[in-house]
Amino acid sequence: MGKKIVSLTAMAVAGAASAQSSVTVFGLVDAAVSGFSNRSEDARGARGSVKVSRTALTSGAYNSSRLGFRGTEDLGGGLAAGFWLEAPITNDDGQTGVALFSRRSTLSLSGGFGEIRLGRDYTPIFFNDAALDPFGAVGTGTNLLFTANTTNPAGGAGGFGNSTSYNRASNSIGYFLPPKLGGFYGQAIYAFHEQTKYAPSTLTPAAANNSRTGRYVGARFGYASGPVDVALAFGNANTGDQFFAGTTDSVKTLSLGASYDFGPAKLFGEVSRSSFQRDVEVPPLVPFNDTKLRGYLLGITVPIGVGLIRASYARVRYDQASGARHTSPGDPRTSKVALGYVHNLSKRTALYATLARVSNKNGSALTTGGPAFISTSPFTPRASTGYDLGIRHAF
Repeated sequence: MGKKIVSLTAMAVAGAASAQSSVTVFGLVDAAVSGFSNRSEDARGARGSVKVSRTALTSGAYNSSRLGFRGTEDLGGGLAAGFWLEAPITNDDGQTGVALFSRRSTLSLSGGFGEIRLGRDYTPIFFNDAALDPFGAVGTGTNLLFTANTTNPAGGAGGFGNSTSYNRASNSIGYFLPPKLGGFYGQAIYAFHEQTKYAPSTLTPAAANNSRTGRYVGARFGYASGPVDVALAFGNANTGDQFFAGTTDSVKTLSLGASYDFGPAKLFGEVSRSSFQRDVEVPPLVPFNDTKLRGYLLGITVPIGVGLIRASYARVRYDQASGARHTSPGDPRTSKVALGYVHNLSKRTALYATLARVSNKNGSALTTGGPAFISTSPFTPRASTGYDLGIRHAF
């Protein structure tokens, strides 16, 4: 009897395996020698400048290193079920692997209606940053708009406005439009905050960030046809709350980007605006000044034989005073220029080099990577330079 049960179990497993129309193991390994140098200056000129630098073997300077598993099953009638589990790997030290599928972990159902995804996925804003900058969101040439939104120069957890879901959102339900819509495409996503609700509400514990923090809503719509690709994206992340004070902190981001492929060159452009604000049920005694982050970038890629030249220029500015139209010469601001070359040895393997420089003013402290600036008085962050020399192989 036991042998029969084992045999039936084996047959069931074999049948389930054969029902899968495709299962793929995929990945990418990227390694580079990277250098970083971040210089701070004495604004009074009395003590000159100080510098911190670092040289390292890094992982994912051209494309993020990863290992993943994906599969689909044809359900008939135009329906398909699918899964995608993608883990980051750090091949420079081997310490990060498939224990965490934090890059993407989704289960999906697709058909003529489009695709529904459940799990941890990329946000609509991230797709604009990654697709509309020649350097994407990795390496020393990383999209400056992405860096500014995912970095908290003052320290502490999270990025701009303490947001931790700018590029990915956990516990989400996403919808993607079907592909054959005359060039139009789009997606929408909602991520649950998964906080506990109490009835009556007065039972809610008097603790910070336990009522609405974690919720994310976003959408992206675009048009791509021939050489043109243009997209508008929006995201709203709840980053903090105080239930009994009646406050909710959120970061709202709007991004508009486009690219145009002339053939001899491809042009990129993106403008972005993020706002860190606090919604209150009762006006506080001490006003909360919204902080806004505005920026733009211009980029170009030029194919030369099997190679590709990449270049970009970007600027961001922090508006730390209340009032949507308020700007000041004293607002923190940063500019970045990046230049790179990719030499494709094959469809899967490439050599690359990138050089980038970041310039900061008025207390902004963004870098190309590496160690943080020395920012203790009287020193102020100024310039950051970085380079990557590496090889990438995809499988």
